[in-house]
Amino acid sequence: MSLTQLGALLTGADESRRWRLIAEFLEEYRWEPLGTRWGLLAAEPSGTGDEHWDVFLAALAEHLAARDGRGAPSWAESRSLRQLWFPFNTPAARMDALVHAPAAFRRRGVYVAAQELGVA
Repeated sequence: MSLTQLGALLTGADESRRWRLIAEFLEEYRWEPLGTRWGLLAAEPSGTGDEHWDVFLAALAEHLAARDGRGAPSWAESRSLRQLWFPFNTPAARMDALVHAPAAFRRRGVYVAAQELGVA
């Protein structure tokens, strides 16, 4: 699954389904050969109808590209939030995200702890 396909699937989905789709994308991405991963991130996904998730996809693209030793796709640079967003909004999750959010997410105003991306 590419990030553009993931974005299309996130459109109109409820929160629970969105996290299941993200988990599926991340699992598939892990199994892809390093040489083909960039192709899954390079194309800009269409808007999901929710700015939070559009920015989340940009942060995810940058985060995964950085883990693979690459820079963020150019489309991701312009996406960021004006107000901080905590997808997991409990006091403990907020504190964990403030401390452990990956840089690609933090700089865009999305605060999600790195371990949430592993078990999304």
